[in-house]
Amino acid sequence: MPVAAMREALSAFFGEVYGRRPAAMARAPGRVEFIGNHTDYNGGAVMGAAIDRSVWVAVAAREDDRRRFLSGRGGTVVEQRGPRRPVTGEGAWVNYPTGVGAALAHFGLDCPGGFDLAVMADLPVGAGLSSSAAIELATALALLELTGASLERQRLVELARWAENEFVGMPCGILDQGVSGFGRRGRLVWIDCHGPRFATVPLPASLRLVVFNTATQHALIEGLYAERHRECMTAAAALGVSALATATLGDLEAAKPGLTPGGYDRARHVIEEHARVMAARSALERGDFGSVGALLTASHRSSQKWFQNSTAELDFLVDALTACPGVLGARLTGGGFGGAVMALVDESYASATGVEVQEAYARKFGLRPEILELKTADGAEVVKPD
Repeated sequence: MPVAAMREALSAFFGEVYGRRPAAMARAPGRVEFIGNHTDYNGGAVMGAAIDRSVWVAVAAREDDRRRFLSGRGGTVVEQRGPRRPVTGEGAWVNYPTGVGAALAHFGLDCPGGFDLAVMADLPVGAGLSSSAAIELATALALLELTGASLERQRLVELARWAENEFVGMPCGILDQGVSGFGRRGRLVWIDCHGPRFATVPLPASLRLVVFNTATQHALIEGLYAERHRECMTAAAALGVSALATATLGDLEAAKPGLTPGGYDRARHVIEEHARVMAARSALERGDFGSVGALLTASHRSSQKWFQNSTAELDFLVDALTACPGVLGARLTGGGFGGAVMALVDESYASATGVEVQEAYARKFGLRPEILELKTADGAEVVKPD
């Protein structure tokens, strides 16, 4: 939805629910993980694209200490008072904006004691496009605007990540928040997560990102993500490094006798994936897009074999897409264990090709994946409510 239309829709929605106009508003884009699967929390490099699908947040302060949250039309207002604590169940989504409030306090910044907050989005949930990071960044910007404060962009990204790591309890790296925060239209965001350091890399207009959202998700995804995180941390300790991506394959082979088979496999993926990210950046900068595509597909094969966070549905899509004209490469995007596949395509790719893949998938799995033809977009920003 165009920016002006989304702003008007959110203002009207806020008024319907809370009986007044919002005082502050912000939007933050979702992101596609271009390459760098699970390298971020392992101190490696990643690349991602902020996309033209966003989460929007509107807020207004209250005179009491009630915090009220609502996401989307037809939802139920979730109300909180008193100390900020994570919740479970149907209203658990409020942990993301509530976590931002806790993060503001942790970072020594003011947060209104009470406020009304509403969320709208055109970003699919469950597609691995990081709606959680988007809501964190949009909430942070809206609350900072409400209090008249501001933060340097990297500090804002770190605050949003703190909310997810420390309050929500997801041990993610800085990829999601970093790409949503530093995104630029026509460019990819490159992050050295060991710093962190941020830069952008041009993505030519002749190349496009097409995402196939399976809308499937492993029932134990949070536990599996945490398990992979633990395996990586244990492997790093066995290799004697503070960050797994800083090790070499020689280091890994020397330490292999002291590693579990799973620990060796995860470490091999991370070390080689970090190298693929660096190679992909170089290939983009010299215009070698065939090599970029090959690196994307190699990334998926490594996730499939070594990190074991792919699924039959994701593998089917990668196999089908990489056989299609105009597709340079394809890979799972996001944490894995379900979600979506991203294809990098050139001008010879036809939308009908995607429909053919969609139909083949439906014949095998009984459902049609959603196809999202995405554009790169600018990062999180404050939007005037009127």
